[in-house]
Amino acid sequence: MFTVIGIMFAGIGAGYLLRRVGWLQKVGTSITYTIYLLLFLLGLSVGANREIVDNLATLGGQALLLAVAGTTGSVLAAWAVGNWFFKEGKRK
Repeated sequence: MFTVIGIMFAGIGAGYLLRRVGWLQKVGTSITYTIYLLLFLLGLSVGANREIVDNLATLGGQALLLAVAGTTGSVLAAWAVGNWFFKEGKRK
């Protein structure tokens, strides 16, 4: 995990130092296609794993529950912070 974070920070540093290099401005498109390829390969490996495919209904339900709970918690926290800190006229 620390290796991944270290590589990311090294990339941030290199990007900052090389931000005026012309060809780096065009890297965004290739990054997008690379992410598409990685997602396809991830789907390929999930589809090839019989244990995951056999338990997809259970895993999908758990993933849906986690996604809904995480989204609901984020919305409620944003609403609370907005009401607490950013409402004008409430505090005198």
